[in-house]
Amino acid sequence: MLGMNKDQEKSAFVEFFIEELQDIYWAEQHLAKALPKLQKAATSEQLAAAFEKHTRETEEQIRIVEEVFALLGEGPKAKKCDAMAGLLDEADSIVSDTDKDSFTCDAGLILAAQKVEHYEIATYGTLAVFAAHLEDSQVESLLRRILQNEKDTDVALTVVAESYVNERAVAE
Repeated sequence: MLGMNKDQEKSAFVEFFIEELQDIYWAEQHLAKALPKLQKAATSEQLAAAFEKHTRETEEQIRIVEEVFALLGEGPKAKKCDAMAGLLDEADSIVSDTDKDSFTCDAGLILAAQKVEHYEIATYGTLAVFAAHLEDSQVESLLRRILQNEKDTDVALTVVAESYVNERAVAE
């Protein structure tokens, strides 16, 4: 439990770490609910499949974050993540502001999804470094596993965008 025994109070840094974990936990829970909407809005079958895969991965990430809470001796608790709330609102706006069944909509969905991925990459990368400084290798390893998954998802979205979505959006 981050190098502390049961009788020690948590440092301000440990408290901050846990609060940021609560923040990303909220973000992942709400992303898991939003991804099926993005999947439904996608024109491209490849993009829809990417969102479906991302939903399954996000559900697994939620489970891993819950495991991190357990390793820290904490119950899983979510704290509203204003950044993710804003990113998901932006994704909703893209869906409503673009033509349904268009590659322009798909390009916008990829943009919105990559903004989410970059936020998650920044968060998990920093949390993993925090765990390393707190000398909790188990927590660090779990957070780095999620981080790699987020990076892989970002690359997969780039491949879809660059393989044909952007080109078709420009041609519309």
